[in-house]
Amino acid sequence: MGKGKVLEVLEVLKVLKVLEVLEGNVSWGMPSRRQFLIAGGAALASAAAVGVYTWQIEPHWVELVRRPMPLPDLPTSLVGRTVLQLSDLHVGPRVDSGYLIETLQEAARLTPDVVLITGDFITYRSPARFDELARVVAHAPRGRLATVGALGNHDFGIAWRQLDVADHVTDVLRGIGMTVLRNDVTDVEGLQIAGLGDYWTPDFGPARPVRTLLSAPPHAPGAPELRDAVSTLDRLDRAKPTIVLCHNPDALDEPIWGDLRGWVLAGHTHGGQCKPPFLPPPVLPVRNRRYTSGAFSVAPGRTLYINRGLGHLIQVRFNVRPEITLFTLERGN
Repeated sequence: MGKGKVLEVLEVLKVLKVLEVLEGNVSWGMPSRRQFLIAGGAALASAAAVGVYTWQIEPHWVELVRRPMPLPDLPTSLVGRTVLQLSDLHVGPRVDSGYLIETLQEAARLTPDVVLITGDFITYRSPARFDELARVVAHAPRGRLATVGALGNHDFGIAWRQLDVADHVTDVLRGIGMTVLRNDVTDVEGLQIAGLGDYWTPDFGPARPVRTLLSAPPHAPGAPELRDAVSTLDRLDRAKPTIVLCHNPDALDEPIWGDLRGWVLAGHTHGGQCKPPFLPPPVLPVRNRRYTSGAFSVAPGRTLYINRGLGHLIQVRFNVRPEITLFTLERGN
C-alpha cells in the first residue's frame, strides 16, 4: 500500500479513537441533550469513516496471499518455483490507472517464475481503452519462465460478444510478450497450462449458457471452426501436472471436465466486493453462490482457486481486499 493510503488509514484510525473517547463519556440512563448530541455526532463520524474506508482505502489496499500449490507428478525442476496470479484489472474509467501500475510494479518485485492472469483486463467503453490498457500492462510482472493470460467476459466488449474487441485486447497483451490462451494449451518445463474461453462469451463454445449462445455472432464464411472449451480440455494430457485458467468459476459446474486433476484458477467474482462479518457477500455475479473467493475442492484431485481481483466495476470494497496470489509449487497428490 502506498504512502498516501497509509496516511488515509491513519486518519480513519484517529476518527475511531475519538469515537472511543466520546463513547466513554456517555453514561447509562436517560441521555442529556449534550450526550445525545455527542452520540449523534459520533454516529455520523463513524458512518463517514466507514464510507471513506470502503470508497478510498480498501479498494486500493492490496493483500498478498501466499499459499502452496501441490500438483501430482510435478517435475523436480519446478518444486519450489512460484506462480503469481493476478485477475480483473478492469482498466477503464472506474479504476485508477496509477493504482494499477503501482500494484503491478510491486507484484513484479516478487520476481515470480510464472505469471498467470485470469481475465477482465479492461472494462470496454471505446477503442481509446486499448491505449490505456497498453500503458498499464507495460508494467505487468513477467515470469522468469512464462507469462500467460486468459480473457474474461469484459474483454469481449458490450454484451460480452464483440470478438473484435477480444482480438484487440489479445494483440495488446501479446505485444508485451504475454502468451494469451483462448482455448489453447502451453507447456512450461513440464507444467501444462490451459486457458479456456470465457463462460459468458462465444469463445466458450456450445456448452455456454443459452442466453449467450443465442446472441453469438456466426463465424465468417469460410473461416475455420474455432476451438472451444470442451475440445481444449479434451486435448490435455492427464499424466501431466495441470493448471487451467478459467475466468468464470461457474464453468466448473459444467459436465466437461471429466477426470481432470490439477488446479483451476479463476476470478470474476471480485469476492463480492462487500462482505458483512461472518456472512457471505450479498452480491455475486455467479449462479453457484458457493463460489466467492479462495480455494474450493470441486472434484477428486481438482482444486478451484478464485482470486478477488485488483479492480472493480464500482469503487467500493468492504472486508474483501483486492488480491495478489503467490503460489509455491510442490509435489502432491
